[in-house]
Amino acid sequence: MSCAICNGTGWKLVDQDGRSAVTRCDCWRDTYLDRLLTDARIPRRYHHCDLDRMVLYENASLARAVEQARSLVERFPIVSKGLFFLGPPGVGKTHLAVAVLKNVIRAKRAHGLFYDTRDLLRVIRATYNPVVQMTEHEVLRPVMDAELLVLDDLGAEKTTEWVEETLNLIVNTRYNERRVTIFTSNYEDRPDPSDPDSLLCRVGFRMRSRLHEMCDFIEIDGADYRELPVNGGEFELRALWKNRRPASSTKRTPPSRSGGQLRARPPQDAPDLKWAGGKAGT
Repeated sequence: MSCAICNGTGWKLVDQDGRSAVTRCDCWRDTYLDRLLTDARIPRRYHHCDLDRMVLYENASLARAVEQARSLVERFPIVSKGLFFLGPPGVGKTHLAVAVLKNVIRAKRAHGLFYDTRDLLRVIRATYNPVVQMTEHEVLRPVMDAELLVLDDLGAEKTTEWVEETLNLIVNTRYNERRVTIFTSNYEDRPDPSDPDSLLCRVGFRMRSRLHEMCDFIEIDGADYRELPVNGGEFELRALWKNRRPASSTKRTPPSRSGGQLRARPPQDAPDLKWAGGKAGT
C-alpha cells in the first residue's frame, strides 16, 4: 500500500518561507533504515542484541566492554580505532559487536555489515565455482567498503596460504582506508609465537600488528551466557562465572583448530603477501 503523503515516491511537498519545496518523506526514512539493517546481514539469532540487554552481574571486564561499545556508537563516524573483543566462548563478544553495529546503523544511518569469518571465506571460495552467479569482486567490495564491518570469530578458520592472503587483503584494505572494524575472537592475544592457540599463530605477525593499530583490544572474562538456565539472571550468572574462573585464572588453552602446522613466522621471515586471486586454497 502506497504512502498517502507521497504516493510511494519517497518525496513530499513542504512549505518553506511561503515557497514549495520537496524533502524526503518519513516513510522513505523508515524504509531506508529497514533496508540498511537487512543489508547488514545480521543473523536471526542476533536480532535481539542490544547494549541495554547486557546483564553485567558485577563483572568489571564486561562493564568496561559495554562502556567502550557505547563510546564508539556515540562518536561514530569520528572514530580513529575500532574494537577487538577477546575472550572465551559465550561471554557476550558477538552480542556486543552486533549491538554496536545495530546502534550505529539506527543512529547514524551508516552502511554496516556483519560476517562470520568462516562464512565469509566460504562465500569467497564459492565464487570460483562457475555455477555460482557471483564474482569475487562482488563479495569483497561490500566487505572492504562498509562504513562499519563486524568480522566475527577471527582465527577460527584453518590456516592456509589462501586464508592468510585473503584475510590480509581485507584487513589491509580497511586499515589503509581507515574504515572502522569490530573483531571478535576466542583466542588470547599472547605474543608467544610457539603457542599454537594464540591469536598471533592464528592470524600471523603482520595481521596482528595491523589489528593493534586498527583496534582497541578488550579482553572479557565471565560466565558463558549459553549455559544460563531459562529465566536465569544475575545470581545464576555470578555462580556460573565463579565456577569458570579457576580455569580461566591460569593459562587458558582453547581447543586447537589448526589441524596441522601453523604458518605464522617472525617478522624478518614474513613474505610480502600480495593478493594473487586465483583458485581458493584448501
